[in-house]
Amino acid sequence: MPGPGRPRKPLEQKRRTGRTPTTDSGGRKLPTRGALALAPTTEPALVELDAASVMGQILSDGVTWLAKTDSVALVLLREALEERTEVRERALGGSTEARKELRELDKQIISQLADLGFDPSARARLGLAEVAARSKLEELRRGRKG
Repeated sequence: MPGPGRPRKPLEQKRRTGRTPTTDSGGRKLPTRGALALAPTTEPALVELDAASVMGQILSDGVTWLAKTDSVALVLLREALEERTEVRERALGGSTEARKELRELDKQIISQLADLGFDPSARARLGLAEVAARSKLEELRRGRKG
């Protein structure tokens, strides 16, 4: 069991800050920077989040790793997103209690998204954050075809 302290930073986050570690904490060699899958940059949406569009995006983006067994977690996430709409309206109306409730609900939603693989460390655990570098044999084969 790990000792007390800060949790480890995901590899993607270390590389974004300019650190280039060569081995992970277990001494295993890390892939080179060129072997990382590039995630498209996105701008935060300034529109209101509605449950249907968010769930549609989650299902389309997570189609490669989400399974039937995730259906309960997805239903709970959808319900939390639907509840968020109502709580947000009350918070915008000036209710300080609703603002506190909204912050707690947002934390819950972020946690649920992480559990379903929608944050850098979860994607790394699933093996989705990095791709294997092409072997020399693959490069030679590709050179013959192309």
